[in-house]
Amino acid sequence: MMPPVRGTLTEGRPLADLTWLRVGGPADWLFQPADEEDLAGFLAALDPAVPVFPMGVGSNLIVRDGGLRAVVIRLGRGFNGIRVEGERVISGAAALDAHVARRAAEAGRDLTFLRTIPGTIGGAVRMNAGCYGSYVADHLIEVQAITREGRAVTLPAADLGLAYRQSRLPEGWVLVEATFRADAGDPAALARRMDEQIARRDSSQPTRERSAGSTFRNPAGFSSTGRADDTHELKAWKLIDEAGMRGARRGGAQMSEMHSNFLINTGGATAADLEGLGEEVIKRVFQSSGIELQWEIMRVGEEPVNKQ
Repeated sequence: MMPPVRGTLTEGRPLADLTWLRVGGPADWLFQPADEEDLAGFLAALDPAVPVFPMGVGSNLIVRDGGLRAVVIRLGRGFNGIRVEGERVISGAAALDAHVARRAAEAGRDLTFLRTIPGTIGGAVRMNAGCYGSYVADHLIEVQAITREGRAVTLPAADLGLAYRQSRLPEGWVLVEATFRADAGDPAALARRMDEQIARRDSSQPTRERSAGSTFRNPAGFSSTGRADDTHELKAWKLIDEAGMRGARRGGAQMSEMHSNFLINTGGATAADLEGLGEEVIKRVFQSSGIELQWEIMRVGEEPVNKQ
């Protein structure tokens, strides 16, 4: 029995159309809260034994074909506001990273590193997302979250344990807002920089394909804050190339010919195709270099019960 809500609560909701890779089975429930009060009340009343999985726009996610035995919480309107107060940029967790970068630039504040990062601010904080030498950890002041028990809390950035592509946000907590410190900049100059970043990305990455961004983390060479140490950094794409896996296929899944660290759905791929190809890449890279790649894409859910 699910608690009453003012938002939308759907049983057995397929998740494939909510992820960039367009794969995955159904969630037991999908909850789209109306506002923070609705979210907090739902979590407070929900059976503590029921798992909760916060989900953004599915830009860095493979949902397995058997789906998720959990309540998936997806924030939407009411959680995507963006405002600028002096050097602070305050964003709802559902706001797209690109929108936050543009809104900040229009106000003369520099969060341009967010412009080419796919997904939402909630996901960017959870993964300490970064680009062009800047990371969320460099700018984040604090976050607001709703705990699994339905309490509203404010956490300073230092309490999140931000590191390379990870944080220590407790299981089941839902980020609802993040506050960043952003340096001043000329709006026109910031806009030009973002245009250049987009052009650079589109010339080197398969942005028109169904992908989830970088598939594997770059091995080693990162400080505790997530900042790259270029003197020791190894590139995952180079290791994949050296293992002969650029363009490799399994079913409808392929390692991109354009950028070999991008796993793409060429059409009709299952989650098993995508994850299986990724695991094959890990195996082949280890055989070639002795380095074990780590997934950057999150993989969740279960395999189908009956596979004929």
